[in-house]
Amino acid sequence: MRIIENNSSKIQSQIDQIKQSRAEYDTKEVKYCTFSKDPSKPIPGMTLQESMNLDALTKYMKHLEDKYAEIKQAMLIKYVPAQRKSDLDEEMIVLLKRRDVAENLNRKLQFCHQRLQIISQALTSWVKSDMSSPFQDFVEQIQKTKYLQGDQGIVEELMEDDPRRAKKAEIMLHYIERFNELISLGEYEKAACYAANSPRRILRNIGTMNTFKAVGKIRGKPLPLLLFFEALFITSHAFRHPVDAALTLEGIKCGLSEKRLDLVINWVTQERLTFSEEAGDVICDYGEQDTYNKAKCLALAQIIYSECGLHKKAILCLCKQGQTHRVMEYIQQFKDFTTDDLLQLLISCPQVELIQCLTKELNEKQTSLSFGLAILHLFSVDKKKVGIKLLQEINKGGIDAVESLMINDSFCSTERWQEVANICSQNGFDKLSNDIMSILRSQAAVTEISEEDDAVNLMEHVFW
Repeated sequence: MRIIENNSSKIQSQIDQIKQSRAEYDTKEVKYCTFSKDPSKPIPGMTLQESMNLDALTKYMKHLEDKYAEIKQAMLIKYVPAQRKSDLDEEMIVLLKRRDVAENLNRKLQFCHQRLQIISQALTSWVKSDMSSPFQDFVEQIQKTKYLQGDQGIVEELMEDDPRRAKKAEIMLHYIERFNELISLGEYEKAACYAANSPRRILRNIGTMNTFKAVGKIRGKPLPLLLFFEALFITSHAFRHPVDAALTLEGIKCGLSEKRLDLVINWVTQERLTFSEEAGDVICDYGEQDTYNKAKCLALAQIIYSECGLHKKAILCLCKQGQTHRVMEYIQQFKDFTTDDLLQLLISCPQVELIQCLTKELNEKQTSLSFGLAILHLFSVDKKKVGIKLLQEINKGGIDAVESLMINDSFCSTERWQEVANICSQNGFDKLSNDIMSILRSQAAVTEISEEDDAVNLMEHVFW
């Protein structure tokens, strides 16, 4: 009985402690949050025994509160609202414009300073002489003997004795030494920012890129080369010249190799880069491997190809995205697409809707491509399935649709239409074949189609 009473007293003491702790906890102001996880599951990071221990729970809660305070402090220091970025971009644009205005004013003032020096020296020489000669002769003489190199040479001569040049060279040397020191200490993020903001772009080059590339990957840390390209592209707006094509290409390759398509999207759409055909090809190849992001890659590649004036590749990207109407707008905007270009497009992207748009009149204008030539080309390059689908679509419209199509097609000769009729007959479209032959015979001034006359054009009588 004594043992039981002792145990009972211990249990009663524990119960009183728990009640007291709950009472203290209830007096505090607590904000309750809704959780999507099941509260009956074990607490992450704690064993079942620890989760039943009040002291362990109190200690773990203190740990979570400290972690929450740390994260909240980090949010205040490391992150800013997205609106702040747009405000900073606007401020930077204003500052860049002010810089350009100041540089232009500086050049004008240097030029005026040089002119005043000429006048001062000429006036001094003229006063020392007997002033019998005209003052203009002294001015011309000084210009010929001392400033014969022209305005640019004058400015360079004025700057030759400027002690600030030596100071600038000393600063650049110190900058390079500091960069090498950061690399040797393993401070790659700081080194990347340091190189990206280097004066006169002395570290924004292939040599610096190779330095970061030689470091390689570091386990548990971001790739140093990627850090360099992030800093380089983000600061591209602060420099007058965009990032060159070689660095742009290497940066895109690096971003894609690290599966950071989000960075590449931001670089291509927001930053000042120099695009090239190779950059577009790299993004297209990545899209072929990553089918989930293929549409995004095609859109990026289309932007690059358009900027480079590679309209054939740009329009192919649009076709692969299924944007047929934009393809037609692109063709109407850039009217340098030949028939061979469009036929090659059909081979790369054989879509029935695209072919129908290309062979249809747009705003009473001539068709972009001959329907007859498109059919013959598809059957000649082993694209028979697409050709049959086209024939099925045109067969649904009846003889009126076939006649309208043939009349508007000024590129296909009568012999070519005969070949189309033969293809229709061979693939089970006997009615369509008969309609084509009937229309050929009913055309005015056409009595017989000769196999030897290759120059006959079905639409020739319309233009006479």
